Amino acid sequence: MRVKQIADALDISVDTVRYYTRIGLLVPNRSHNGYKYYRPADVTRLRFILSARSLGFSVNDIKEILVTSPQTNAPCPTVRRLIEKRLKETEQRYQDMHELRERMRLATSEWQNKPDQPPTADTICHLIEGFTALKS
Repeated sequence: MRVKQIADALDISVDTVRYYTRIGLLVPNRSHNGYKYYRPADVTRLRFILSARSLGFSVNDIKEILVTSPQTNAPCPTVRRLIEKRLKETEQRYQDMHELRERMRLATSEWQNKPDQPPTADTICHLIEGFTALKS
């Protein structure tokens, strides 16, 4: 199957298929005319890649899983370790975003009734520079 056919089969763009081919996660066969042909196993592999990406696994994570998952080895311990790592990272980003959201709410409230002021030699925007809850 050609790139358009695999893209259509998985309802993704041809650019997505080409990207995963370019970075080596998919390795299609090449014909004498230079066309790339994908096998049914490539569809399975790409479906796995897309599922893993939807769970937050990075491209490097997926490479690691694929390397550790030949037919004789179960990749499950690697998958569990990596998802726990991604979950911790996501929880930290969530916490950071929550703190940023609260600072933004505080700034919005604090700035609501402050007058506009032109820049001076010492300030660019008195609202930002005078904000008391800036994260250090």
